Amino acid sequence: MSSVPDAASLPPPDLHRPRLAEPRVICLANQKGGVGKTTTAVNLATALAAAEKRVLLIDLDPQGNASTGLGISRHDRSNSSYQLLLGLASLPQTVRQTLVPYLFVVPASGDLAGAEIELITLDRREYRLKDALANRLDGFDFVLIDCPPSLGLLTLNALVAADAILIPVQCEFYALEGVTALTRTVERVKRALNPKLAIQGVVLTMADRRNNLSVLVERDVRAHFGDAVYETAIPRNVRLSEAPSHGKPALLYDFHSAGAQAYVHLARELLARERRREAGA
Repeated sequence: MSSVPDAASLPPPDLHRPRLAEPRVICLANQKGGVGKTTTAVNLATALAAAEKRVLLIDLDPQGNASTGLGISRHDRSNSSYQLLLGLASLPQTVRQTLVPYLFVVPASGDLAGAEIELITLDRREYRLKDALANRLDGFDFVLIDCPPSLGLLTLNALVAADAILIPVQCEFYALEGVTALTRTVERVKRALNPKLAIQGVVLTMADRRNNLSVLVERDVRAHFGDAVYETAIPRNVRLSEAPSHGKPALLYDFHSAGAQAYVHLARELLARERRREAGA
């Protein structure tokens, strides 16, 4: 599929389900690699779609792992997030339907690896993604942006386009050090480029409560970030690692696995937070 979904191309909506007042754009970022960021993006998007939320996942990582994890072939990425950022294609031209009802993706191609250099010379280089999404998201409840493991122009574009940032934090020794640097970046972006940007939450990943270090890190992260940390922690789980090789989210690969169920709970918790935010707005 090569167009943004409309009512005719989606399953019939449940009129009784709660809807968000407007599309909510959340980027998932952490400049440290290997923290479960893409796994969280793919499986949280799937869990939200399973709750009949209309979700668009934008893969902004040159590795393209989120696209692969949703079954998008590398041969089916001629119009990708690279073309979207460079103004070579519009959002409707880059959207692909996934195996999951209600879930759509803008895939990433290898061309995205050179985008950091190409963006430097362009006008409004920090606003390219924001401009590309403007007034084109009415068909969605959530837009999730999977960022690369860096704080370059790709991640900066995501932070400028987003309403909020969701930070996956691995339960390991250097966790707080990396997140502290990221939160400083968020504050700078908020002051200079995107005043509405907020921290939506912090998600603990690869948690193993049989491991003393993991327990200590979790305790430290919760003490540092308080209520921003989700109650749901994502466990180390082999099914989460296996699922991408099958081109499926873990929720389709093995719904009853501990990892898949953790993302179901995380999605419920996120929806509850969003309802409270709207109620307080």
